[in-house]
Parts: sequence; C-alpha cells; structure tokens
Amino acid sequence: MELLLTLTYVALCVAIFKLFRIPVNQWTLATAALGGVFGLALLFITMAYNHPFSTNARIYFTVTPILPSVRGRVIEVPVEYRTNQHLDAGEVLFKIDPKPYEYIVGQKRAGLADAEANVAQLKASVDQASATVEKAKAQLQLAQDSYDRQSTLFQKNVVAQATLDTATRNLDASKQTVAEAVAAEDRARQAYGATVDGEHSAIVRLRNELADAQYDLDQTVVRAPTSGFVTELALRPGVYVVPAPFRPAMIFVNDTQSDRALVAAFQQNALQRVRVGDNAEVLFKAIPGRLFKAKVNLVIDAIAAGQLQTTGALRNVEALPEGRALVKLDLVDDISGYQVPLGSGGEAAIYTEHFHELSLLRKILLRMRSWQNYVFPESL
Repeated sequence: MELLLTLTYVALCVAIFKLFRIPVNQWTLATAALGGVFGLALLFITMAYNHPFSTNARIYFTVTPILPSVRGRVIEVPVEYRTNQHLDAGEVLFKIDPKPYEYIVGQKRAGLADAEANVAQLKASVDQASATVEKAKAQLQLAQDSYDRQSTLFQKNVVAQATLDTATRNLDASKQTVAEAVAAEDRARQAYGATVDGEHSAIVRLRNELADAQYDLDQTVVRAPTSGFVTELALRPGVYVVPAPFRPAMIFVNDTQSDRALVAAFQQNALQRVRVGDNAEVLFKAIPGRLFKAKVNLVIDAIAAGQLQTTGALRNVEALPEGRALVKLDLVDDISGYQVPLGSGGEAAIYTEHFHELSLLRKILLRMRSWQNYVFPESL
C-alpha cells in the first residue's frame, strides 16, 4: 500500500514537472523528494493511526473432533457419500460392530434376573422370620397371661403348686422360643444384606452395571453432535477405532453462525482509536475486485503472545514475540452467493470517526489491493 502511494506521488510530480515546465535540477528534485518524504510519512502515520489496515484477516470456524466412546471395528459409514453436505444434529455418522456389547448387555440382564430372584427368596425368608417372631411373641404373651392368672389363683390357694410350675415352664419355653425367633430373624436380615433407598444393594449395583453396558451399546452408533458437515473423510468400514483423544475418527465442521467469526489481526498501536461499531471493509483473496462492508464487533483484550501456562520453567524474555491484537468483525454484506471456503484469508480496513477525510484514500487503496487479486502466481 505504501508503494502504491509512493508511485502515485512520483507520477504526480512527473506530471507537474511536465505541465508547468519546471526545470529538473538538484534543487527541484531535492524539494520534490523531501516534500514527498515528509508528506507521505505524515499521511501514512495519520492514516494508519485513524484508519488502520491489516493484511491478516481470516474466517475462523470451530470443528468438533469425533471420538468414539467405545472401541471396535467400523461396520458402516452412512456419511461416506455425503461429505461437505449439511447434516442435522443426531444423524448417524458411522456405526461400530455392536455384537460384543450386546453380549455384555445380555450377560448383565441375566445376572440382574438371578439377583432379583435370589433377593426375592431372601426377602421371603426375612418376612417368614419376622412372622415367626410375631407368632412367638403372641405365644409369649399368652404364656405370660396364663402364668399371671395361675400365680393369682395359687396365692388364693385355688390351684396347686404343680399347676403354677407348669405355667412357669410354659412361660420360660415361650421366652426361649422368642429369643430363637429373633436370632433367626437377625440371621435372615444379615443374609438379605444392605439396602439403598429401600432397594437391595446388589440389585442397585447390577442395574447400574446394566445401564452402563446399555450406554456402551448405544455408543456404537456415533451421531452428529450439532448441525454441520463432515469434510476430508477417510474413515471406511473395517477400520478399528478406539476412544483415543489424539486419534479422532473424523472432523465435524459446525456450520452455525455462532461457530464462525471473521477476525483481523492489527498492530498493537493501530487500535487506539478503534471502537465497537466502527465501520470497516473487508476483501477476500477468493473474490477479486469486490469489497464487503463490515462493522467492528469486538476488540479482543488479550494477545496470545503474552499468555502464561504452568510449565515448570521460567519465561525467556529475550525471545518474546510482539504479537498482534485481534478484532472481530461482523459482515454487513451477504457473501453467500460467492464461493468463500471457511478459513479463507483476506484483508481489512477500519474507518474510525477521526480524520474522516482520509478514509476515502484508505478506501481507494483497499480497492486497488482487491484488484490485484485478479493476478496470482498460478495464473502466470
């Protein structure tokens, strides 16, 4: 851009020298050169500070690495012939052989059924032991009542000592029966085991294991996490996939507007007067000769070069990169009619409210750079 302005100034000087027939000597040339240096320098500084320009603009987008939750051999890839086509959330991406997980689910179901039967028997034993205790206590109460009655009659000399002795033996036998019934009930409850929220712990454990096995079985069908598309798909039936974080089976591109952003990187001293809402223009290398209006959405208040992470080593301040400040732009014009792949690069200029007259020059220069995109090395 500086070269364009310099060449324009040189052409203007040549035209003035020719038009007004100014003699070419060391004084006129020095005057023109010094005037150009100071004038262009002042113009560059003022324009760069009030209407910054960046050659580093790009459409960023988010992707989701598709990692299988279970390991196994791929048996079907329904999206094999739908790469770069829109997919709704929940559509099947690929399927893993479910047989090993079906066997585990069947095994867990059988174990749960056996446990439920065993628990039912243990519960019946507990109920029976409880009923025996209640019956023994009722008999104890009858024996106690009989003993109390016979004791009263004995004191009144109505019954003999033998009758009272018989009532005493019956009372002692009933007490022994109650003690044995209570002990049997305790043994039955211990055999029954612990409960969780009123349910046998073995049943709870096996039911959770069955649910976990069923979850693994469901995960053999891998589905799209959101709306988007799959690109550069290499997965085919027969490939063995594992849930390894560094080996995704495929890359899923999210295609919602919130998952993509147009961001331009500016020099740090070029954003002092940039504010949210300022007008901007963007050109894409993929669309020669066209510019698109935009607005400043956000000036990101962090630079990647300054981030610190725990590494166990001191920061080497001698090799610190300068880093660029990022500005998020919202496109006002529609670019859906053009072939602009996600990740396309471009250039951007922001027009602040200061020195508004110079924005016209920035717009002219930006359009000239857009015309340059008609020529690229592969076309020569």
